[in-house]
Amino acid sequence: MSKSSNFFAYIYLLLTVSFWAGNFIVGKFASFYEVPPFSLNFYRWFFAWLILAPFTLPELFKKKDYILKNYKLFIILGITSITVFNSIVYYSLNFTQVISGVLMISTIPVMIMFFSSILKTEKTNIFQLIGVICSFTGVVLIITKANFEILLNLDFNKGDLTMVVAMLSWAIYSALLKKQTYEISQLGLLEIIITFGLLFLIPIYFIEYQMGFRITLEKPFFLILGYVVLLPGLASFILWIKGISMIGANRSGVFLHLMPILSAVMAIIIFDEKFMFYHILGAIFILTGIILSNQKRLSA
Repeated sequence: MSKSSNFFAYIYLLLTVSFWAGNFIVGKFASFYEVPPFSLNFYRWFFAWLILAPFTLPELFKKKDYILKNYKLFIILGITSITVFNSIVYYSLNFTQVISGVLMISTIPVMIMFFSSILKTEKTNIFQLIGVICSFTGVVLIITKANFEILLNLDFNKGDLTMVVAMLSWAIYSALLKKQTYEISQLGLLEIIITFGLLFLIPIYFIEYQMGFRITLEKPFFLILGYVVLLPGLASFILWIKGISMIGANRSGVFLHLMPILSAVMAIIIFDEKFMFYHILGAIFILTGIILSNQKRLSA
């Protein structure tokens, strides 16, 4: 691997995590402009589907028997990633800080290992089990703001609680995604997952609409939609694949840990959010969990 190839791989991966980090910032802006979260997520993936369609539909028609044979798996992948995860992230940001949200989301690599163990896609060792406990402790510290009274009174911020749902949903999706090899291209697989995710997002979109949460077709909405469709949606996916193909999945995975740092810095600069003591405490436990989960000894 040449130095120039490494350099370009690092650029691709850095752009990927920057766009994903920016998704939380734009999601927070969406809450300020009262863009309904489920409607935003519906249009994000509807337009992503339209953009990918010319490149993927010929392959999907050829592979229709394979898709129908595995439709149950694709439904679960679509619901956990498109329907639930992305919708809940946008919903949660109406009620919680960006910093709290991204710190919780940063536990996903550890949670993937946990669910991979349950689904028997990967062996888990004692370090990884301790890592899961540490990371989840960090999440609890953030949700409770390190205040035991909140736990006793069950007086939680609902944005923090729903972010846990998003975190677990993406971890299940990722663990299932690794469970088997696919007889289809990566872009084709993305289109299938978007398709099934959208099918279950349509009724939620109409429920939100009937409840009176309507999109105002003005400049802020179009800027927000343009960003979430083109950058964290499509560009990040393509750049992520490119980066992994150049330096491998393990080395690429390290870049994911930059996302909460970038999001937190952006939130502090743009929204004047404060990095509180409970954030620091939670981050220490989450980081310890991530480090322990990457140990490869003592298979359990």
